[in-house]
Amino acid sequence: MLRKLFPHPLLTLVLTAVWVMLVNVLTLNAVVFGLILGTIVPLVTAAYWPDRPKLRSPVKIVEYILVVLWDICVANVQVAMLILFKRNADLKSTFVTVPLELRTPEAITVLAGTITMTPGTVSADLSEDGSSLLVHCLHAPDPVGTVHDIKSRYERRLKEIFE
Repeated sequence: MLRKLFPHPLLTLVLTAVWVMLVNVLTLNAVVFGLILGTIVPLVTAAYWPDRPKLRSPVKIVEYILVVLWDICVANVQVAMLILFKRNADLKSTFVTVPLELRTPEAITVLAGTITMTPGTVSADLSEDGSSLLVHCLHAPDPVGTVHDIKSRYERRLKEIFE
């Protein structure tokens, strides 16, 4: 019975928290309305989620979020330094291909989103068979090192979370 009312309990909690953050006030009304939204949206969209992703470890999710937030902060400073102090001619802008070990669409989506959220990089394309991701880098003097960083910092952790 509870599973029918809350087909995606984690999504319900996330939507509720996002609603409270959006209204920027912690009141009973905001939480109740957030819970209503957090209940209705998963119920309406449940048919589109037949095979929910299995998340392995909540601790690993928190660790991943912290790593991504840290990398976003560092990348903001790095991009600002590039823009302010490096001539355009000296930038080593390039596309790199990241071979993927991830197989679940949710994990690949999180990886592509993470890369795009990090300043200085953007996910450009996913191969048809899902085996590689094309990433554009604003400045990558060592493309092989960039691929290694993406695989070791993000993909490895996502494998632990999703697969």
